Amino acid sequence: MSPAPTLVVLNGPNLNLLGEREPDVYGHETLADVEALCRTRTDELGWRLDFRQTNHEGVMIDAIHEVRASAVGLVVNAGGWTHTSVAIRDALAAVRAPVIEVHISDVHAREAFRHFSYITDVSDEVIVGRGVRGYAEAIDAVGERVREG
Repeated sequence: MSPAPTLVVLNGPNLNLLGEREPDVYGHETLADVEALCRTRTDELGWRLDFRQTNHEGVMIDAIHEVRASAVGLVVNAGGWTHTSVAIRDALAAVRAPVIEVHISDVHAREAFRHFSYITDVSDEVIVGRGVRGYAEAIDAVGERVREG
């Protein structure tokens, strides 16, 4: 029997502070709450969950490289790197599985510098402003793409 497919969720800088940092923007849920939500959804799909957070850009790039050919899908909240990192964009371009970009807040309703994303053009879908439930929606989006083949 083959191992269960693995969905990877990668979280970028400052997301370890969810629930503490700007709760009026990001809500009161913690990163542990987000992981629990993702685990519930992946369990329902019969998938394993690989859930990570880093404040170091090179670690994020290495993680993308590590899973680029093995993950059933990749959900990425690159945080501030969304608006600054060509290197993360280029790493995501090498991912074979569906890539879903997710943002807890509505980045388009915030500061002008948050309106541009380097990773949107290498993502299969973008989910913004749905709070932490956007992660569950992103996992569902991967599931739909996997079912469609």
